[in-house]
Parts: sequence; C-alpha cells; structure tokens
Amino acid sequence: MASPRENDVKRRTLMAATVATAAVGAVASRAGAQTPPAAPAAPAGAAGSTLKVSFTVNGKPRDLDLDPRTTLLDALREGLHLGGTKKGCDHGQCGACTVILDGRRINSCLTLAVMHQGGKITTIEGLGTPEKLHPMQAAFVKHDGYQCGYCTPGQICSAVAVLEEIEAGIPSHVTADLNAKPQRSGDELRERMSGNICRCGAYSNIVEAIGEVAGSKA
Repeated sequence: MASPRENDVKRRTLMAATVATAAVGAVASRAGAQTPPAAPAAPAGAAGSTLKVSFTVNGKPRDLDLDPRTTLLDALREGLHLGGTKKGCDHGQCGACTVILDGRRINSCLTLAVMHQGGKITTIEGLGTPEKLHPMQAAFVKHDGYQCGYCTPGQICSAVAVLEEIEAGIPSHVTADLNAKPQRSGDELRERMSGNICRCGAYSNIVEAIGEVAGSKA
C-alpha cells in the first residue's frame, strides 16, 4: 500500500499533466481561430486568360491577345501604341478618347475591345499626317482650334463624324424638323460637339473650323 507521501506525489504529477494538456489545447484553439480560411480555388484557366481580337485600325488589320476586360482605349494606346487617342476622364464625360468605329464616333474608354471583333476603327493617326493633313486638321490649325492640344485628337475625330452624321440625316436635340435633312448650322455643330470638352475654352474657334470644312458659316 502506497504511503501518504507517495499518493501526494502522484496527485501532483497528475494535476501537472492535466494543466499542461489544457494549456496546449488552448494555444492550438487560439492559433486555429487566428488562421484565415483558405481562399477558394480559382476556376481553371481564369487567371491570366486572354482572347484574340482582330480588327482593322487605320486601314491595317491588327491582332491582339487581350484580357477580356481591356477597354478599346487601352487596347489602342497600350496594345497598338497609338498614343494620339487620349485618356482624359476615363468615364466617358470629356470626349478626349473619341475614335470612329464603323463610321460612328464612340468614347473608346466606355467599350471593351473584345466587343468589336472585325470592326473598322479610325484614330487621329489614321485621318492625316503632318505632311498631308486631313481637311479638318488643317482647319483646326488655321482657326487655332486648340491650345494645350490634349483634347484635339478627340475633337477632330468627333468633328469628322459629326459632318457624316448630318450628311446621313441623323437628327440632334436641336433639329427643328425631324422629317427634313439637318442643316450644318452653328447650333447643330455646337449641340453635336457638346460631348467633347475643351478645358482651354477654344470652343468658338473649334466651331469655326468645323464650319469651314462643312461649307457653312458657324
């Protein structure tokens, strides 16, 4: 039979072992609570996936492998290095990124490149060259239709498309008679160009330049 002293030693040993086990369990529990849950696995092929996009830019066929989220603006600037198309507000409010797509002007920052497979795109680089200016470019120079020049590529692309819209009979908010062909008046030009902002305030010169190309007095 064990003596009282031996029983006391055994009890203390058992208590120490119990306390140690509880402490280890508590530490493990806290560590588990602090460890964030594992992130869900990404769908197969989602990371870094690209799509091939083919379109005609300034008369030349171009192919790009793009992230599907790439805007047409970024595809032109970063993918094709056509820096003439400017990134202004990047929210479709200033018109600096205007290009002509299939004959219609658009804000290239508001549309995805993959949406225009097979499209025909014209940027400022495709309208004219320093040696052979487009008539609208020459008119902007003549009438000083720019100051800092940042908005000018978008202004010119928009102006070229505006005259084509009027020629096609597309009305605007100020067209008085929807059954008649719109006139190339100053009011029509100002209304149609209202989406292109010039922070330098060269609006009157811009309208005069467009009016000269249109063959009408603005």
